Amino acid sequence: MTAIPDEASVPMPDLDFKTTPLIEADFDKYYVFNRSETSFAEALTDIRECDNLARGLDSGYRYQQASYPYQYTMAGAVGGAIGNALVAAIFGSAEKRRLRRVNMRRCMHYKGYSRYGLAKEKWEPFNFEEGLDGVKEGERQKLLAQQAKVASGAAPAGKDLGL
Repeated sequence: MTAIPDEASVPMPDLDFKTTPLIEADFDKYYVFNRSETSFAEALTDIRECDNLARGLDSGYRYQQASYPYQYTMAGAVGGAIGNALVAAIFGSAEKRRLRRVNMRRCMHYKGYSRYGLAKEKWEPFNFEEGLDGVKEGERQKLLAQQAKVASGAAPAGKDLGL
């Protein structure tokens, strides 16, 4: 998507919160980007580019065959399929979310953006996490526009967390 919405039509998320050690422990998951003297259009273009690089990542969990005695039997095939489905559901989704966060942080850091921690309840209204399910494109673009509004606005309170 290349259309840039009118900046005035994009609501600015509420970023005010009081930090605690418990909230700070989650700053590796919940954060916003900001770069001074960046226009909304430039921030949205940068965020979309980084989002495109970070979407649809593979968790690396692959089908594993059942152990030797049952490997080529129907029970082995069914057991292997059930086991692999459970591994993908439990570990695969979390790993995909982690990989997306890492790639977004690296990409935005490369583009010169600072990263600021945010409380989870303030982060959730304008962000998303992709695990085994995705986000519909219309909703994704709305949330990315809000992230760009933050990225191009005044620097949030707190210190720059770096990469």
